[in-house]
Amino acid sequence: MDAKTLTRLIDVGRGLLSELDLDALLARMLEVARELTGAQYAAVGIMDERREGLERFLTSGIPASERAAIGDLPRGHGVLGLLIEDPHPLRLADVGAHPRSYGFPLSHPPMGNFLGVPIVVRGVAWGNLYLTGKSNGDFTDSDEKAMVVLADWAAIAVANARLYSDVAARRDQLERTVRALDTTAEISSAIGGEIELDRILELLAKRGRALVAARTAVIILVSGGQLEVAAAAGIVPDGLVGRRASSEEWALGAVLRSNRPERLNDLDRRAGRMFAAELDATAGILVPLLHRGRAIGLMAAFDRLEDGPEFSVDDERLLQAFAATAATAVATGQNVMSHSMEGSIRASEAERRRWARELHDETLQELGGLRVLLSAARRSDDPERLDEALGQALDLVTGGIANLRALIADLRPAALDDIGTGAALSGLVERVRATSGLPIALTVDLAFEAGRVASRHVPELEEAIYRIVQEALTNAIKHADAQQVWIEVRETDGSVAIVVGDDGQGFDPDGAAKGFGLVGMRERTMLAEGTLEVRSAADAGTVLEVWLPVRETVAAQAANG
Repeated sequence: MDAKTLTRLIDVGRGLLSELDLDALLARMLEVARELTGAQYAAVGIMDERREGLERFLTSGIPASERAAIGDLPRGHGVLGLLIEDPHPLRLADVGAHPRSYGFPLSHPPMGNFLGVPIVVRGVAWGNLYLTGKSNGDFTDSDEKAMVVLADWAAIAVANARLYSDVAARRDQLERTVRALDTTAEISSAIGGEIELDRILELLAKRGRALVAARTAVIILVSGGQLEVAAAAGIVPDGLVGRRASSEEWALGAVLRSNRPERLNDLDRRAGRMFAAELDATAGILVPLLHRGRAIGLMAAFDRLEDGPEFSVDDERLLQAFAATAATAVATGQNVMSHSMEGSIRASEAERRRWARELHDETLQELGGLRVLLSAARRSDDPERLDEALGQALDLVTGGIANLRALIADLRPAALDDIGTGAALSGLVERVRATSGLPIALTVDLAFEAGRVASRHVPELEEAIYRIVQEALTNAIKHADAQQVWIEVRETDGSVAIVVGDDGQGFDPDGAAKGFGLVGMRERTMLAEGTLEVRSAADAGTVLEVWLPVRETVAAQAANG
């Protein structure tokens, strides 16, 4: 090997070591091999994992048209297999004359002399360099030595490229992991303070769509043995949200049963019944929402807007990480809704029992007494007795009407709808003061009723104010053994503050808060997105403080623009 070839090999080695793309590296090696040896054709065969055959076969010097006509590429049989079995250089004057020669396909160019050199990466045979068709004689010892050096350079460069590829893959994996963690943190931050299921679902649909740049995102929940579209974001057809169907009808049973995500690039054929036609979607990702190992629904994203419409494996992983946090949020919202419904049912039942007792103990007894009185008077011929009976009957009717009015006012005071919160609270206090004889001080300062604003609060807030005061007043009368009660309802800085206090016997708010009244007030406060605090101690009275955020009516919001 002369000095010129050696210098060329050194320069080539530097170039190969700087190349990090494996295919480009091998193509460069084949060009240099042909240049240094004068070979017409060069090839490199890359071994399979078991190192028993060739997994890839790259060529140089054969036109693409001829290569296509040859057919299947070599797999490591015949002479090529010798280098696989015994990874040492091999020089032949006529490759076709070797006993292991298989011959060549009909369209294969004629080949005579042959030089093969193994490429050993970190002590393990990785592939082989093949040369043939040297025009000015057979391959020489110098050619073999030069190719051994070139193969060594290539082995070092291959190891370097593989290392870079591994590092790049790990970097990409780390980036995916960080993105997944960021996604989890973002969704946790976005819905951390939310307990209302509809709001949680809305946020999840919007965040999930943005995460994978989808045209449409849909959240489907399992409900009563069927599937229901609970929320959607992006381009959504009218009437889609709220639609119900079986898992078979929407072809989602496999995803829900397997608890594994699925990417669909032929959505119109594989999931045509899953409202794909309405969405005009061609690709999608289906990711189950798993909570404690059970699918409570799934998230679906359709048609990627960037580099789409198909979604990538990374998109699938991101949405899967997102769905893990989303499922917990949905399950929490469902539990809160369930508990709220149970509380509402208990409240309704308690109210019905109270109405039944009052109707039975007062109104029904008064009507029964009226019937007895009138029946006795009917049998009497004494005008004075008849007149006395009619007077007593009028008193009973008047009392019954008053009791019914009080009951109706407890159910829904007319003043709350007709006049406002302050008038309804005044009526409540007057009735309680009349029946209990307890001194009750009431102070109400609400912006609308004081003329500071032009619109009332939303009905839900007005009812919450009234019911919280009503329940707190009932608790004070029934349980506090108080000598006086004071009530303050004031509106300042965008919130309504309710204070109900008494000088009664007090209680331990942490240990004795299992009564339904306090639980009901907490639930009403929570639904109004407010806060509640109770201060009490034995023989020190009780003070209930509630803060409710002010919400305007729709008309007021429109007026404020």
